Amino acid sequence: MRLTALRPTSLALILFACGVMGSAQADDPPARAEATTPAGQKGGSGERAGQAQSTPSAAEQHRLPPDSSTGQKLELPGRTLSFVATAGSIRLFDDKGEPQADIVYTSYQLDGTNRSTRPVTFFFNGGPGSSSAWLQLGNAGPWRLPINADEVTPSTFPEATPNAETWLDFTDLVFIDPVGTGYSRFVATNDDARKRLYSVDGDVNALGLVVRRWLEKHDRLLSPKYIAGESYGGIRGPKLVHELQIRQGIGVKGLIMVSPLFDYSQYARTSLLQHVARLPSYVATQREAKSSVKGSVKRSDLTDVEAYARGEFLADLIKGQTDKEATTRLADKTAALTGIDQAVSRRLAGRFDLAVFRREFDRKNGRLIGNYDASVRGIDPYPDSDFPPSGDPSSDTLFAPLTSATVDLLTRKLNWRPDGSYELLNRTIGQAWDFGRSPPESLSELRHILATDPKMKLLVGHGLFDLVTPYFGSQMVLDQLPPFASAPRVKLVVFPGGHMFYSRDASRQAFRAEVEAMMK
Repeated sequence: MRLTALRPTSLALILFACGVMGSAQADDPPARAEATTPAGQKGGSGERAGQAQSTPSAAEQHRLPPDSSTGQKLELPGRTLSFVATAGSIRLFDDKGEPQADIVYTSYQLDGTNRSTRPVTFFFNGGPGSSSAWLQLGNAGPWRLPINADEVTPSTFPEATPNAETWLDFTDLVFIDPVGTGYSRFVATNDDARKRLYSVDGDVNALGLVVRRWLEKHDRLLSPKYIAGESYGGIRGPKLVHELQIRQGIGVKGLIMVSPLFDYSQYARTSLLQHVARLPSYVATQREAKSSVKGSVKRSDLTDVEAYARGEFLADLIKGQTDKEATTRLADKTAALTGIDQAVSRRLAGRFDLAVFRREFDRKNGRLIGNYDASVRGIDPYPDSDFPPSGDPSSDTLFAPLTSATVDLLTRKLNWRPDGSYELLNRTIGQAWDFGRSPPESLSELRHILATDPKMKLLVGHGLFDLVTPYFGSQMVLDQLPPFASAPRVKLVVFPGGHMFYSRDASRQAFRAEVEAMMK
């Protein structure tokens, strides 16, 4: 299939897609329709044919409301930001013109700027199955909700307040919720749309369409463009930039990765590299626990551990457990570094999977450490159990306040009131996701996008205590890139904190400064 150029009066833009995806479309409604018609939506087939419409489907009866744009003013230390906030949706169609899904976005555009030179950044979270609320209300948006899990509980007052560290000072912001997250929803009732969009390639194709459609709709095709993604965003991000560069005709100046995962095979059950990747974060957790000052442990304090992980630790792992001397040496050294009981370490040959480390780290006190932030400890519901822990004190406490705050922001402050439930984290998506025949990775696309555009930059941010996507895993990945993808184009920064390291004031401020410097 080749790209078809349509006249400006056309209602749809035909676009490439990958493999079995076929092609997809995003609508192109007349500008005057926005006051009465939801953004990116068309009338039914009867309406297009000049006939009376049939009885609307259940999906059409629960159609998202028209876009809502409101003028906002934010009073912050030392400045006042005036901007337009828009909450709305973009409808996607298949290559037969049938509606597939409505994708929700929330955008913020600063008043009085030159749109052709003003950067715009597109955000999405990970999962797959997570909405963009984490990056919007936890980090970069105009309003922020504290999400420091060591203090926040489900009953914490869920009102977002002005965010002094918003990125709106230097870039406009567009937060995207992939289908099935937030208020984004399927319109098609068959399983084909679900299979396509709940897949690695289908997800990227849909996001590429949404980015292009938003740029066209808001006359921002000339603006410098940035992509920011978290967690599974490490898979989405490079693939999306490649999709935009090659298939959508959209150049991207920079890719910002927050706690990304670039290669699933690195953490496969049989992979030795998972132990290498997590060891520095295990040790950082131990040293933070011993410190009397929160956040005092820095990456520079782990130079010895990183050297050990790359060297003797990896060498002893490779020798295998048949080498008794190497195994005992590894187990005892690992126990001393991490604080895990020596007997437990020897029983496990110094190889701690995530579940074991989380429970054994403070078992004597019946405390469970977090997956996403190992510096956070909570009560273990089953302190005497040997089964893998099911809860996570570094994230479970955040779901209720973050969900309530997001719904309140959309409905009360932005005046956009969809029906249905807001999905902060839709776990059924991960269960239904088609990851392909082999573990997904984005390193191939990462090389291609950096080679295709020598001026494009990559910024990767991590938290020291993140055990889900540990920083050293990304360091190992980035170390394998060719010289053309070296510093200063490619930069890894590591801060005190976990997966959502931006929940800590100092880390959020420091990361914002890195992003702003990248865009200058």
